[in-house]
Amino acid sequence: MIDLHTHTFFSDGELVPSELIRRAEVIGYKAIAITDHVDASNIDLVIPRIVAVLDKLRAHISIEAIPGAEITHVPPPLIPDLVKEARALGAKIVVVHGETLVEPVSPGTNRAAIEANADILAHPGLISEEDLLLAKEKGVALEITSRKGHSLSNGYVAKQAMLLGATLCINTDSHSPSDLITGEFAANILLAAGIEKTRIQSVLDNSKAIIEKILRRN
Repeated sequence: MIDLHTHTFFSDGELVPSELIRRAEVIGYKAIAITDHVDASNIDLVIPRIVAVLDKLRAHISIEAIPGAEITHVPPPLIPDLVKEARALGAKIVVVHGETLVEPVSPGTNRAAIEANADILAHPGLISEEDLLLAKEKGVALEITSRKGHSLSNGYVAKQAMLLGATLCINTDSHSPSDLITGEFAANILLAAGIEKTRIQSVLDNSKAIIEKILRRN
């Protein structure tokens, strides 16, 4: 399992980064990104602390741990500058909290995230065909999620992305230990979203490709 969207107590998660990573390691994760919620109020506090703890842990863990951030409920015009700031502060992967069905995310957030070249658009809800095509063009991955509530649009996102050729990935959006999943369960979530068995491995492999892309960039 490669999981590029998780949270610690630096935002609204339950665990310190060390414990989250250890629990992921024990259940067989190959890589995990710590992507706590940020906006202009805390971005300069959260990201450097995640970078610092992962630098200390790296020599003592068996999985790849990647510093990141999830830009969350930010007005769309402010998203591009925050994506740039997050990367300047050391976030190697930038997720934007998309237009999920279960939260009042500002309309236009999906488009702003894609135009800003975020790495992943999380739980994008009923994303438009126009935005899907732009995500395909820019190489922004669209998230299939195991998280309750946000997962309501998984089937729609999977169907439209496969139809139009946009990149999909699967993440947990973990906030607690019980949110972490195995690779086998991730495959079942993709199957339940309507992705054919013959295409499930390629979607799982997209997470590895995202890591390779961000390593080339950094």
